[in-house]
Amino acid sequence: MTTEYGKTVKKKLIDMDKSQAWLINQVTEKTGLYMDSSYMGKIYRGENRSKKVLAAINEILGIEV
Repeated sequence: MTTEYGKTVKKKLIDMDKSQAWLINQVTEKTGLYMDSSYMGKIYRGENRSKKVLAAINEILGIEV
């Protein structure tokens, strides 16, 4: 089940006309951490709450917390 945060991320990607693959690439570049679609799924479902990754996603997509 996608969390509210996950929905926000997906909506931002749609609004920006960007793909999940683009976001994964951006987060990897910013954090130096390995990411893939499975990892993003865990972010969407709230199963992974890595502060470094979430901060990078928020910054890249302009999400205010």
